[in-house]
Amino acid sequence: QLQLVESGGGLAQPGGSLRLSCSASGFTLANYAVGWFRQAPGKEREGVACISGAGDGSTKFIDSVKGRFTISRDNAKNSVYLQMNSLGFEDTARYHCAVDFAGYLCSIMPGHYDSWGQGTQVTVSS
Repeated sequence: QLQLVESGGGLAQPGGSLRLSCSASGFTLANYAVGWFRQAPGKEREGVACISGAGDGSTKFIDSVKGRFTISRDNAKNSVYLQMNSLGFEDTARYHCAVDFAGYLCSIMPGHYDSWGQGTQVTVSS
């Protein structure tokens, strides 16, 4: 059974950090592009970051998180991580990871992705 499970969300203060994990089961995550997306109440889902698969490793970020967020893989753990630093109120959202089974080059457009996790909530509050 193919499954993606996110973890690592929670409450952070402005300027703080969180690391989100996306763990896969039933398939090899390293072969595919993985994206992180977020959706805040009343807002559309937006792509935050992505990392290409199949050894490519290229990454993309939306402008608002460049220099603050990084994305990485641990193939031994069949996981992808989103390290979020210098968090601001605007980062509050539910974060989901997703996999593109059709290709390995990543995109931050949600329509490219086939399989989604349930998400993990990130709340930035003082």
